[in-house]
Amino acid sequence: MSRTATAEQTESQEGRRRYVAFDIETARILPDEVTDILAHRPLGVACAAAYLGDSGETRIWHGRDSSGNPTPRMTPAEVQTLVSDLARFVEQGYTLLTWNGLGFDFDVLAEESGRTNECAELAVYHVDALFHAVCTLGYPVSLQKASEGMNLPGKLDGMSGSDAPRAWSEGRYPDVLRYVAQDVRATFELAVACEKRKELAWITRRGTRRYLPLREGWLTVEEARLLPVPDTSWMSDPPKRERYTGWADEILPPTIPPGREEQLGLWA
Repeated sequence: MSRTATAEQTESQEGRRRYVAFDIETARILPDEVTDILAHRPLGVACAAAYLGDSGETRIWHGRDSSGNPTPRMTPAEVQTLVSDLARFVEQGYTLLTWNGLGFDFDVLAEESGRTNECAELAVYHVDALFHAVCTLGYPVSLQKASEGMNLPGKLDGMSGSDAPRAWSEGRYPDVLRYVAQDVRATFELAVACEKRKELAWITRRGTRRYLPLREGWLTVEEARLLPVPDTSWMSDPPKRERYTGWADEILPPTIPPGREEQLGLWA
């Protein structure tokens, strides 16, 4: 990390959240044309990474054989340990941070670990920056386009999330671990930069830069899912919040303030 980013990291921790950015890479290899990855579950967990913002430490999880070498996917017991480690971060005062962790990572962890209730609690009370954007804008923004909009490097060149399962299956473990490690660093650096500027900027498909004010910083999932539903009448197929929250809402449904049912439009 650059000296400037490290300075911003230190400043962000003064009177603010202590973030642990988190991400997983799945194990199941899917055809290139697949867009709904969760429709092909179970996906398995190949590996995961977390970036501790206050120390700059990156932690890695993956399955291990009797010799300590990486395995094709983590066992249920290994995923349960991963979930316990994330819960321990929260107990230590950290705030978990993801980019689409609600709609993907924690959903997958719930299935793979069998600890659905615990994963739902972690998901609802963490900061999913993508979900915050969806609840405000009505549509998602990619991590890379957001990083570019904030003049940050973003994701690692030469690999994508869809490439990772095949690379892992081919034994390219260092490549995938570098990729997931950069994803969590990119998520942290983006979140901190946005909080410092009090806005999220991203590059649109047309190459223009757009902005989302963040005057109060990032909201947790619990807070973001109670935001008024934005106007998406101009979109042909706008994503519904249930697409992200559905599995967790079954376990920890939102408490809707009186009179907000019509404004929210989802749980009336």
